[in-house]
Amino acid sequence: MRYRSTSREAPLTSLRGAVLRGLAPDGGLYMPVEIARRSPEELEEFRRLPFTEVCFRVARPFAGAEVPEEVMWQVVSEAINFPVKLVSLSPGLHILELFHGPTLAFKDFGARFMARLMAYFVRDETRTLTVLVATSGDTGSAVAHGFLGVPGIRVVILYPSKRISEAQEKQFTTLGENITALEVQGTFDDCQRLVKQAFSDVELNRRAFLTSANSINIGRLLPQMFYHVAAYRQLPVASVPLIVSVPSGNFGNLTAGIFAKRIGLPVTRFVAATNANDVVPEYLRSGKFAPHPAFATLSNAMDVGNPNNFPRLLDLCRNRLEYVQKEIWGHGATDAETLAAMKMVYERYQYIADPHTAVGILGWEAYRKAHPEPAQGLVLATAHPAKFAEVVTRAIGIAPRLPARLAAYLKREKLSLPMSSGYDEFKQFLLAH
Repeated sequence: MRYRSTSREAPLTSLRGAVLRGLAPDGGLYMPVEIARRSPEELEEFRRLPFTEVCFRVARPFAGAEVPEEVMWQVVSEAINFPVKLVSLSPGLHILELFHGPTLAFKDFGARFMARLMAYFVRDETRTLTVLVATSGDTGSAVAHGFLGVPGIRVVILYPSKRISEAQEKQFTTLGENITALEVQGTFDDCQRLVKQAFSDVELNRRAFLTSANSINIGRLLPQMFYHVAAYRQLPVASVPLIVSVPSGNFGNLTAGIFAKRIGLPVTRFVAATNANDVVPEYLRSGKFAPHPAFATLSNAMDVGNPNNFPRLLDLCRNRLEYVQKEIWGHGATDAETLAAMKMVYERYQYIADPHTAVGILGWEAYRKAHPEPAQGLVLATAHPAKFAEVVTRAIGIAPRLPARLAAYLKREKLSLPMSSGYDEFKQFLLAH
């Protein structure tokens, strides 16, 4: 399998080249040259096979002969060793719980898979690989835990000071070892900008072996197809048209969903469910993509004003607005609407949703009102409500149960280092370490 840049001005590369480089030399994002469509018979077989086998079959064509089958099986079986649970709140509304991994967030899928794949790719390297990652919340903890103790790799995580929950922060700032957390005085977009500047810095890249663990890295995006397929496996009635509402910030999750649709997953449409940072829903309405500084909201992991994966969405839709609109419908929610949705879901279904999942539910409800034809909604639940205990308590009046592994991190000392939002300071830090 070969990979090309969305900007189409960089040479084709292998999966190893795409994963270890992260961002293409021309500034574009790597995409597979082709996505092989599966037959309806094979998709139906996916409903009967063990989940590990399904993940292996989905991943294998994207590596081809480059990764031996026994290595890919090991990567998948070690990385995806936790369940994906479908909860049906009603015959027409299903919640796919993606927070049963080690860090209680959907990003465990991508981070754990990518860590093991990278470890295989750098097994013979003499240089230390530095993985840079900007996080608006859950990416940091998933990547930190996925790479913790992996030989030959160090991780540098940038996060916006005072803009993520304490539970999110403590999960990746307390680990030490090969994990360094930088507390940036700025927004998530500042963190993301610093990472992109580092990759485009020719001098820095001559002196350091850098890659990314954000969803700009194709190695993190591919395994996110797994749980879209997992949903199809568990839907009680697969014949009813399926609308998938995806809480969205950097849009890696939704991009992976379209990848899954390209291999044959029968999804009628995706809902890009955002908070007040509704750059993509506005693009779908107006045809104009207008990034802006991110607003702080209660669903902080989606506080992104310039989504990384937007070029991939355009690429998948031939860079034409009408094709994007055919695949995706957009909806933005306010904090007040998010709190009200959390309360409604709890009172109506006795289900506790975190604020991001609530935004997804609002997206589905808005789509259903605008499109009354028969359909079933699938909302991706991206994080455990206990990671946002203060917001949940404010919405429904009670605190969610705190899992023991999360409570343990809250007691640990934070080890993060302060950092300005200026690139020179960040560059000097990388060179000095």
